Amino acid sequence: MKPAHELILGGARSGKSRLAETRAADWLAAAPGRSAVLVATAMAGDDEMAARIQRHQQDRAARVPTLATVEAPMALAAALRAHAAPDRLLLVDCLTLWITQCLMPPGGTGLDHDTWRREEQALLDVLDDLLLPVVLVSNEIGLGVLPMSREARACVDALGRLHQQVAARCARVTLMVAGCPLVVKDMR
Repeated sequence: MKPAHELILGGARSGKSRLAETRAADWLAAAPGRSAVLVATAMAGDDEMAARIQRHQQDRAARVPTLATVEAPMALAAALRAHAAPDRLLLVDCLTLWITQCLMPPGGTGLDHDTWRREEQALLDVLDDLLLPVVLVSNEIGLGVLPMSREARACVDALGRLHQQVAARCARVTLMVAGCPLVVKDMR
């Protein structure tokens, strides 16, 4: 039987990372010999972001001390394949930072259209191939004000398309609002 992947969406500070950590903790507690790996996509482009990353790391270590962490700010599909193992759950936090770093990196030029499409397809392919559960976290940013720049609008559009494709591969999709999980899809 194919594992049940989950996409957890929400706004800033909606509780999506905490819910994903709860999923990992529940997975670990359900049977002996299980492991869980967080694939962290954030890159610190400034001091404030570095502090956010450090705060997330500390909070996560307090809540789920046995959750291992690997950094994968760009090559997400490759990181998922590299850390796949029997009786392991993979947790990706988060798709929003990953796509932003691919398309609009701080102080740099993003991937060209064809390279981005290959990275995106590689992620979708790995979700189809993995025989272990994957929990993916992302920001639902398409509900807000349309960004001013062409690049930002293109990134929002790309994230919306990615969410649709990832959701199609997930048995469960959850929207977090003010700390409350709203089940959007549950085919488990």
